[in-house]
Amino acid sequence: MKTDAPFLQMEMRSSPHFKRPMSVKTIMRNVVGALLPIAAAGIWIFGISVLFILAATVTACLATEAASCRIMGKKNSLFDYSAAITGILLGLTLPPGFPLWMAALGGVAAILLGKTLFGGLGCNIFNPALVGRAFLQASFPGAITTWSPAFETARFTRVFPATFTFPFARPVTDGISGATPLAAMKFDGISGVSSDLFLGAVTGSAGETCAVLILLCGAYLAVRKMLDWRIPAGILLTVVVLSSLSHAFNPRYPGAVFMLFSGGLMLGAVFMATDMVSSPVTPLGVWLYAVLIGILVVTIRNWGGLPEGVMYAILLGNAAAPGLNRVTEPRIYGVKA
Repeated sequence: MKTDAPFLQMEMRSSPHFKRPMSVKTIMRNVVGALLPIAAAGIWIFGISVLFILAATVTACLATEAASCRIMGKKNSLFDYSAAITGILLGLTLPPGFPLWMAALGGVAAILLGKTLFGGLGCNIFNPALVGRAFLQASFPGAITTWSPAFETARFTRVFPATFTFPFARPVTDGISGATPLAAMKFDGISGVSSDLFLGAVTGSAGETCAVLILLCGAYLAVRKMLDWRIPAGILLTVVVLSSLSHAFNPRYPGAVFMLFSGGLMLGAVFMATDMVSSPVTPLGVWLYAVLIGILVVTIRNWGGLPEGVMYAILLGNAAAPGLNRVTEPRIYGVKA
């Protein structure tokens, strides 16, 4: 609306009147920056093989993204950093000695099945990195459950034997490979040392690193409003409550400290469950989503057939997110429910 009053020219437009100077590219770039210290910690703990795995997953994700955009006639989205984030997260969920060709195949599956199939960035229902990880879990269950110990003395001068396995050949596993703390607890009743769990000095995936580092990197994104703090807070709080209750009822179930700092819970809660596209947007929906994931994590770890449940819990939470949005959508005033 324009006015004709003298000395006054005003134009009014519809909302929104204010816009945050923050683009998708800016957010994604900051997420990459927050993940780099975690990736560096994984390389420091497990060695140069982790660097090769991250290079393989990121390269595969970027190449698949570029090819998908070209085939579909879409604008090249390589420089929005979303594919790079998928590659880094996927690499961090894999064992340090995972064969590189399998890691690259997981990157291709993450982009094609987890992102392109649904229409690209902003349309995916599931977290693409976890889709890639689930694909690898189903395709190569032996390789993805073969772990290597932390802080090997020669970790910067040699790679794990299976790293450069030729495609479709049987990987050569290291004779000192061992079980993760979750597997040791579930199948042998052996709990890890709390300080080792907290610092990531345990057998596990490349992303099972220093918990305080993951929390600090997540806090950076939360302070900058690039991460919804309610999701990791809700997941971790639910895990603490349920694991404390189950441990009090039956001591054979692990307590809250072990549950929090073992496995991929920290990385999943802070960087995967918070995916803006595949998580709910309503305030109540966010809390219900977080509680659901926390319940599923404890349920699968305590009573499921697998020692770890974070991946499946988040994917199931992603599947429930659209329904949670619908049932928790605020009713507009004057509109019949």
